[in-house]
Amino acid sequence: MTDTRPDRESHSHSHPTDSLFFALYPDDAAALCIGDLAARIRVEHKLKARAMPADRLHVTLHYLGAFAGVPADLVGRARTAASKIALPPVEIVLDRIESFSGRRAKRPLVLAGDVTEPLSTLEQSLGAALDNAGIPLKRHPHFTPHVTLLYDERRIARQPVAPVKWTAREFALVRSLLGQSRYEVLARWPLTS
Repeated sequence: MTDTRPDRESHSHSHPTDSLFFALYPDDAAALCIGDLAARIRVEHKLKARAMPADRLHVTLHYLGAFAGVPADLVGRARTAASKIALPPVEIVLDRIESFSGRRAKRPLVLAGDVTEPLSTLEQSLGAALDNAGIPLKRHPHFTPHVTLLYDERRIARQPVAPVKWTAREFALVRSLLGQSRYEVLARWPLTS
């Protein structure tokens, strides 16, 4: 009898190993404030989960998807699309924490804020450039700027916190190595006035 199952080697290549997204990173001072806030919330709410490391704190502008390997063609088209963005720096203000709902047992606890017009312009302009490049996006109906602090089983109701602010002077295309808790910045573009 002939074995018709795919061999293990080819099957492992179909599993996503990487995801790609565009992000805004906080500056060092804001990252420190976010880290302190996460540590304080963990104690106040008796959360078990570890806080995100400083180098993984970011606001996602657009999520491109998860892939088996890094699709060079997609990265090339995404880089070309991003290079068309010519916008000034964007002020980010995040002033509340809340647990986002999700399908997983552990929900993301986020530091969130409202969308300002300059941030909305950046998100929409980049989205339009990616659409024009034929890149399908995994879009939420409402863009909510947020930084994920940690993932925990306990749900935290929305509450105000002292605002964390920074000026984003660039945006980046980021590769996430799935299951490795590691990010790699593939390219950066300046936001200049």
